[in-house]
Amino acid sequence: MTASEKIWTAGLVVIGDEILSGRTHDKNIAQVASWLQVQGIRLSEVRVVPDVMERIVEAVNALREGYDYLFTTGGIGPTHDDITVDAVAQALGVNVIVHPEAREMLENYYSNRDMELTEARLRMARVPEGAELIPNRMSGAPGIKYGKVHLMAGVPHITAGMLDALTGTLEGGAPLLTETVGCWTAESEVADVLREVEKAHQNCQIGSYPFFREGRVGANFVVRSTSEDNLRSAVDTLCEALGEEGLDFTPGGI
Repeated sequence: MTASEKIWTAGLVVIGDEILSGRTHDKNIAQVASWLQVQGIRLSEVRVVPDVMERIVEAVNALREGYDYLFTTGGIGPTHDDITVDAVAQALGVNVIVHPEAREMLENYYSNRDMELTEARLRMARVPEGAELIPNRMSGAPGIKYGKVHLMAGVPHITAGMLDALTGTLEGGAPLLTETVGCWTAESEVADVLREVEKAHQNCQIGSYPFFREGRVGANFVVRSTSEDNLRSAVDTLCEALGEEGLDFTPGGI
């Protein structure tokens, strides 16, 4: 199997009491998943854990062993409850150090703003020993890379910048392509159709996502494949089958 044929996978640990309490609505899962898809990597599992050392360690160890890559979001800031670096270092079995380059980045960032690099802010230069840095144009505090483990900020726009810095640096397979077909029908009415189309196109997956709009029941069928030819064939077959059923469908989704 070549690198392009292999299905590369990733796990994501979302860290923070504020996510679990509902005070903060997570946006990172979607953006990390979308970014990974373009890199030819599939987000295969997500765990949301509190700011509790043993829970973070447990999740990090489980997902880094189960997938090609591991990403974490949250808990790398300057406050006392930002313990992700310590937890990941414990999971990896290494010490925590102040990274000299990260310290320099923070010194430059704050001096350019006539602000002091306090002990709290210096916490953002702490990394598991042996780690590399992920550049961060937004706030000066870098993300952290240790092998296949990537620690990123919890603030979505900062996370986006870190992902941008990582673009093209990870080994992956063919990007996962998608097309959507929308249909005004209950998904239960076409379950057999979906099953048969997917069965006939073994390199494709079809997800069904029901909705209720304008007093009508419908569903969007999302077809996914790493092969453009297989994707097109599956979409054409699905549209033909829905048409034969006399259903009102719309390529591109509803």
